[in-house]
Amino acid sequence: MATAYISTPLGSTKLEGDENGLSSITVLDMDEPESKIIPEVLVDAAYQLNEYFNGERQNFDLLINPEGSQFQKKVWSSLLEIPYGKTMSYLDLSKKLGDVKAIRAVASANGKNPLWIIIPCHRVIGSDGSLTGYAGGLHRKKWLLNHESPSKQQSLF
Repeated sequence: MATAYISTPLGSTKLEGDENGLSSITVLDMDEPESKIIPEVLVDAAYQLNEYFNGERQNFDLLINPEGSQFQKKVWSSLLEIPYGKTMSYLDLSKKLGDVKAIRAVASANGKNPLWIIIPCHRVIGSDGSLTGYAGGLHRKKWLLNHESPSKQQSLF
C-alpha cells in the first residue's frame, strides 16, 4: 500500500492506495510534512485534490477501491450521485436507497466513508438543513459545503 501526505486547506491529508485504486483519504489533526515524492499510484489523486481545493475541479476521475461491506459500498455509490454544490438529507438518501427505516444504517455507512471529498459524504445534511455528523469534524464539513457553494459571497452555514 502506497502512502503520501499532501497539504490542504483542511489540514495535512494522508492518501493511501495501490494499483487497484485509491483506498483511503484521511485528514489529520496534526501537521505532517508534505511528501517530497508522491508514489505513482497516488499522483492523480494528489493532483485532482489540489485542483478541487483550488476551485478548478468539481468531479473526480479516479480509480477508487474503498474497503467496506456491500451495504456501505451501496451507500457510498449513492453519495457519488450527489452533484457538486448540492446537498441531500440522510432521510432522502435512505429513501433513495429504498428503505426509509435504514436511516441510521445509512448515516453509519456515511460516517465510515474512507474517501472523503472523492465520495462526497459532506453533502449529506440533516432533514432540517442542519449540519450533522461528519467524521472529519463539523468545521471541515462547513468549509467543504461553503467551498462548493455557487454563491461565494455568503456562507451557507
